[in-house]
Amino acid sequence: MADAVRVNPYNPAENSKPVDELLKIQNITKKFGSLVANEDVTFSIHHGSIVSLIGPNGAGKTTLFNSISGYYPPTSGKVYFEGKDITGKPAYEICKLGITRTFQVVKTLKEMTVEENIMTGAFLHTGSRRQAQKDAAAILEMTGLSDKKGIKGGSLTIIDKKRVEIARALATKPKLLMLDECMAGLNQTEIKDVMNLCLRLRDEGITLLIVEHIMEAIMPISDWIVVLNAGKKIAEGLPQDIVDNEEVIKAYLGDRYNAESKKS
Repeated sequence: MADAVRVNPYNPAENSKPVDELLKIQNITKKFGSLVANEDVTFSIHHGSIVSLIGPNGAGKTTLFNSISGYYPPTSGKVYFEGKDITGKPAYEICKLGITRTFQVVKTLKEMTVEENIMTGAFLHTGSRRQAQKDAAAILEMTGLSDKKGIKGGSLTIIDKKRVEIARALATKPKLLMLDECMAGLNQTEIKDVMNLCLRLRDEGITLLIVEHIMEAIMPISDWIVVLNAGKKIAEGLPQDIVDNEEVIKAYLGDRYNAESKKS
């Protein structure tokens, strides 16, 4: 019900006042020798929104994630978080500030239980085991993992490993949660569960930046879409505008997706 009356912070027709920027990416370029992985990428993310970063394989999406989250510094350009320049800061500092990300290749701590995996994230903000367990209990409930809290990470299914990785990220108490292909390899029911979780997290005040290839999942939940191709931003806009963008259709979506989206 709450989502039905929610204002999209990116839609001027729905907004009577400006919305604060949480993250600003300004002219980010990342080079690996002569290879340009990102070139002059600029966009902003508003508080309380879901922004999706899409594009073909090799477009530079994960590279951009890495530059934002401190995995490695950009070659040039700036990253601002809550108005502060965080460009080139190490990952642990950026995480403490409130930016947490997941990875394409899911890696649980195999010999630790689900609860203990999540607690490792909670220890970012507390040295108390009791408090870490308390924080983990709330996140276990939110992510549907309560009945699996005693199972070791190495024994989990792919969907539960993905849930654990999201849960561990949530335990760091992020303001911005960055999800890198968290729906890849899942069936339709599992994808729907992750979609609902993303919406629930947004409604609870967490801003999300998502890299994903499953457009049928991304378009309905996104407030704003940014499109990369060959390292460059080729478009950004509301989901309904992106599916009609000729350059995006040619570079990524294809005519088939565009036709099917108009039928639905």
